[in-house]
Amino acid sequence: MGARMLAYRYLFEQMVRRELRQKYKGSVLGVAWYFINPLVLMGAYGVMFGKFLPLPRIPDYLIFLIVGIVVWTFFQQSLLSAAPSLVEQSSLVRKARFPRETIPAASVAVQAVTLAILMTVVVVVSVSVRGTLGFALLLLPVLIACLLGFALGLGLAVSSLHAHFRDVAPILSAALLPWFFLTPIFFRPDTFPFFQRHAFVRGVIEWGNPVAPFIEAIRAVLYEGRVPTAGVLVYVVAAAALALGLGRVVFRRLDRELAVVL
Repeated sequence: MGARMLAYRYLFEQMVRRELRQKYKGSVLGVAWYFINPLVLMGAYGVMFGKFLPLPRIPDYLIFLIVGIVVWTFFQQSLLSAAPSLVEQSSLVRKARFPRETIPAASVAVQAVTLAILMTVVVVVSVSVRGTLGFALLLLPVLIACLLGFALGLGLAVSSLHAHFRDVAPILSAALLPWFFLTPIFFRPDTFPFFQRHAFVRGVIEWGNPVAPFIEAIRAVLYEGRVPTAGVLVYVVAAAALALGLGRVVFRRLDRELAVVL
């Protein structure tokens, strides 16, 4: 897939640029909405869980929350934008010959641009509040690359599946809401008596949820200033590789009939 994408890198770049420009074309703030929406969401949850519904005490809770929100927002928006991307570009798929995985990959890349800028903001805020993050910060690009690979692999799968079965995107949208609340974004499982008493449930939340280790790894670097545990590092690398591999297999298998079903 990498070689095919490289050969059509100009097309890929143009798709990303067009989507960045057109998403909020005609609005006063333009692409700034890419950053305003997640920032408003962070503030809303920060006030709700920090003031009105206080959770077990977590130092510098806003930073703790922001890291989780940024990672989740990238993951969620990557899947939601990739899923219908082939259907939305059906005329291009039918008329031109090019690597069709370029289309969902461009959708994920657009979200990656937002992620990169928001992560830069988080790093600045974290350093100003928590102090130096040390050498652990050098791991951040690796973790982001793994997160990107994980989202891209799933994006390839759901985009090709939705092209064949149009219920995939609505089902995905509905599933992401409970998935959000089952992900340790605004809480730590080890601080709740329920999870302390039910180790199996805690294990499912922390390890059965594939997004949780990515949040844990990036939070370890940006919030705690330490290197993630070996288990978490192995998990995120393996999850990224597995998602990319499976996503490619699913996409290539269904790619042959795309021009027909679209």
